[in-house]
Amino acid sequence: MQTKILLRQILLLVAAITLVFFLVFLFYFIPRNPIQSSTAGFIKNSVISSEQEQKDFGLPTRLKIPKINVEAAVEQVGLIPNGEMDIPKNQDDVAWFKLGPRPGENGSAVVAGHYGWKDGEPSVFDNLYKLRKGDKLYIEDDQGVIISFVVRAIRRFDPKADASDVFISSDGQSHLNLITCEGTWDKTSESYSQRLVIFTDKK
Repeated sequence: MQTKILLRQILLLVAAITLVFFLVFLFYFIPRNPIQSSTAGFIKNSVISSEQEQKDFGLPTRLKIPKINVEAAVEQVGLIPNGEMDIPKNQDDVAWFKLGPRPGENGSAVVAGHYGWKDGEPSVFDNLYKLRKGDKLYIEDDQGVIISFVVRAIRRFDPKADASDVFISSDGQSHLNLITCEGTWDKTSESYSQRLVIFTDKK
């Protein structure tokens, strides 16, 4: 009987020691913020760092792009269940990704807008493709401050491509990146064949 009790105590001691070593291993050797290869992963991992930065700029309320006659209200969106950025509810509005930087802060603020006709009415970013390097756009925030940006680059992505550089930047500068759809409509996937991204820098 005493032998069984002693054996049980030894097994419990071994289990406790194993658990301690396992916890120490997790704490010291497993990365706490691994970089993911998918766009959704980059979005999720950028949330921590962006929320820790200063909030010297107000919340964006309006986007103005004079060249293509855009003056749109700015909605705030986060992530949908599959980990992708949500889209604006109104086809005339744009949506700012609120888990990232605010426009004007260091990093890449991201704004998305609809493309394509719906119920006979145009969408806010139907003419986004007309922008060229050097064109200007403006964000007005809830404090009445207007922040200017200038187009640096225009790129097109496959919907399944890694577009992490749209959401992440490490150059210490302020960027505003605009996203919309482009190409042909696929009835099966209910999506367009490309994504158009306008990369801009704070002026």
